[in-house]
Amino acid sequence: MIKRTHSCGDLRDSDTGASARLCGWVNTYREQGKGLVFLDLRDRAGLTQVVCDLEDSDSELVEIARGLRREDCIGVEGKVRLRDGGANDKLETGAIELVAERIQVFSKSKTPPILPDDHEADKISEDKRLEYRYIDLRRPSMQNILRTRSQVTRIVRDHFGNEGFLEVETPFLIKSSPEGARDFIVPSRQYPGQWYALPQSPQIFKQILMISGCDRYLQIVRCFRDEDPRADRQAEFTQVDLEMSFVDRQDVMDIMGSFATRLWQEILGVDIGNIPQMSWHDAMEDYGIDRPDLRFDLKLVDCGDWAGDIGFRVFDDALAKPNPRVKAIVIPGGAEKMTRKQIDGLDALAKQFGAGGLPVTKVTADGFATGIAKFLAPHADRVREALGAKEGDLVLFGADTFDTCLKVMGELRLKLGRDLGLIDDAAWKFLWVVDFPMFERDEEAGRWKAIHHPFTSPMPGEESKLQTAPGDCISAGYDLVCNGSEIAGGSVRIHDQAIQAKVFELLGLDGDTAKLKFGFLLDALQYGAPPHGGIAFGLDRLVMLLVGTNNIRDVIAFPKTQTGQDLMSNAPGPVDAEQLEELFVASTAPEEED
Repeated sequence: MIKRTHSCGDLRDSDTGASARLCGWVNTYREQGKGLVFLDLRDRAGLTQVVCDLEDSDSELVEIARGLRREDCIGVEGKVRLRDGGANDKLETGAIELVAERIQVFSKSKTPPILPDDHEADKISEDKRLEYRYIDLRRPSMQNILRTRSQVTRIVRDHFGNEGFLEVETPFLIKSSPEGARDFIVPSRQYPGQWYALPQSPQIFKQILMISGCDRYLQIVRCFRDEDPRADRQAEFTQVDLEMSFVDRQDVMDIMGSFATRLWQEILGVDIGNIPQMSWHDAMEDYGIDRPDLRFDLKLVDCGDWAGDIGFRVFDDALAKPNPRVKAIVIPGGAEKMTRKQIDGLDALAKQFGAGGLPVTKVTADGFATGIAKFLAPHADRVREALGAKEGDLVLFGADTFDTCLKVMGELRLKLGRDLGLIDDAAWKFLWVVDFPMFERDEEAGRWKAIHHPFTSPMPGEESKLQTAPGDCISAGYDLVCNGSEIAGGSVRIHDQAIQAKVFELLGLDGDTAKLKFGFLLDALQYGAPPHGGIAFGLDRLVMLLVGTNNIRDVIAFPKTQTGQDLMSNAPGPVDAEQLEELFVASTAPEEED
């Protein structure tokens, strides 16, 4: 067997005259006249041109060389020489070629249904690429993603290991306690009628590890959520999970920030600098979203001081609603820049997110023109000063409840950033969002919902509000945002059993229900629980950012489709009746017709 001495990306002009052995796949093949065969040999490290001089080779080598086709898996032994026809500057190995003296075919390939060619990938349906994933993964871009993902996990283990974290595994077969997304459930053969669940996160177990004296915990863990189909979600995903004892919010943010700084430096060569903090309230008021993209400005402008004075019914109706907001986006030079078609598109987007419409106006030298100008004209100087608007600007308004107004204006801001080319694609803008409310009101259910999760602690000094004003209680939660994407989220946890019981009560879990679902945590909290906090980040989404893809399936070796299927292995699939029988499970699904 030919055993390689180099990868297909290693050889350089300094290796000229040396013997080398390479192994890989035939990327391209061509015969030049009757005397030469050229092929590009590929492995995960790169490409090397191999040349077979048929006139100077023995008959066995000639026969093998002429029989090669794309994606055959081979080994080649030969001598390195400078290319006769000049270097190929597009390849790192482009200065040399390997003159074959021996070729061994490890495995012939059928004519592949797809080719591992990055230039052709967009022409192939994603379903076809997922069906033949073992070929699709041979593409250089996919190999680079796998390599980057491996680099990230290596840095995770090295960085946090040096900070004293212990890598501890938590169970995959746990008790079901559905909160939010549905659990994947697993029947127990030994306990008929009883079920395990696959974990949506290791949250409770990592808290118990803190109570157990573990002090600092790390896990790169698979998590499972049986969610409705979404383009950016996978039913199984990988999370990097951390927990620390005897810490406050800043301690966790500092250690996560140092990791992010190292990661971006080592992977991309980028210094992200100090990560600023912004309160949830400021993020919502200024950007309309709790994960603002700071690569462009275009802040929302509050109009509450004057909106009720101009006699515009849309504003008046909004201000009569509970917790109202009137906001504006001022587009510099937008009066000339924005077409009627673009403005109509923004109006349609606003309606899509719950607005009744999109009031607009243009700023002129002496006031306003078009749209709602007649309502603004009597107050022109006051309004222009409040908006910070100049002649030639276009102003968009939103007016509704806090939730609806800010949702609409936040979406409009993001679209304008993209459409007007305001986003610096080369920039990396990190931000800690802090001081989240602990709860939001679920009006349909008539109870409170946790903004993060039910184990998040109030900020110090906020505990009394759990009794008097839960809606005003600020949590010790924090999210790390990068370029408008949340890449990590965490909190200081509740370590007092009485506070945890009160939070469960506010969330509509009476004592018996809380005991049934989380009794082992409530019990553990009574045996000397340390103050503790942690954070988790999605490995898949982090790698998406680092490699610059918007498709989560690109960064997972064997992903599911948007509808949860594995097209390569045909999962999910049926199981034998005997398997169901021994699990005491019966299917009620309608039988498929032949």
